[in-house]
Amino acid sequence: MGALTGKTAVITGASRGIGAQTARVFAEAGAKVALLARSGDAIAELAGELGPDTAIAIPCDVSRFWEVQAAFEAARAAFGGLDVVINNAGVIEPIAHLSEVDPDAWSQSIDINLKGVFHGMRAALPVMRAQRSGTIVTVSSGAAHNPVEAWSQYCAAKAGAAMLTRAAHLENSGRGLRIMGLSPGTVATEMQREIKHSGINPVSQLDWSAHIPAEWPARALLWMCGPEADAHLGDEISLREEEIRTKIGLSR
Repeated sequence: MGALTGKTAVITGASRGIGAQTARVFAEAGAKVALLARSGDAIAELAGELGPDTAIAIPCDVSRFWEVQAAFEAARAAFGGLDVVINNAGVIEPIAHLSEVDPDAWSQSIDINLKGVFHGMRAALPVMRAQRSGTIVTVSSGAAHNPVEAWSQYCAAKAGAAMLTRAAHLENSGRGLRIMGLSPGTVATEMQREIKHSGINPVSQLDWSAHIPAEWPARALLWMCGPEADAHLGDEISLREEEIRTKIGLSR
């Protein structure tokens, strides 16, 4: 029996990177997974890989609450429950200085990176509060706590999402809900390729070998669904910390 046998998990941004790998890890742990992303073809392919009894692909733009709400309802209809939500969807673009960035592009990214997290919480919380159980994890970033050149929207959105996570914990911890954040560090995903291509700020200059594999945050998210992570409820754990990596069993 896997750690998530009998559980239903909704994963946003599931078409690639951390989201896709988390879907695979959760499925291996016995979960039924609802894959949410704008890239319908990509999540359909992943759902096919995982199998019809394990995964469902639900095209969804997390910046639109009605789409998120409908997606969560579809997940519950397909698998009969809602136990875990991984708020992972995010974009790094536009990478540009504040004096030059396109306001519409900046605003749209805030809608995905910040409001998308709120939408996931807002869709899940009434269900989880009623059943007095559930885990919600926000995929955060070091950018939530430190400014990075040309990443104004990403830093602002991640800082807001980190505070949303703390607020959700404050309001719901007494109802049996488990809410926390994960800061994975730099991960070898397509987002890092976009950062590398920009050539702006020290992060873009990192060697590819400095990035951790997507398997690491996926395994961390699985660990966070279990009681071993209860000491971190309401907080944000970072995979940059050796103590955390050791607890999860991650190593180079």
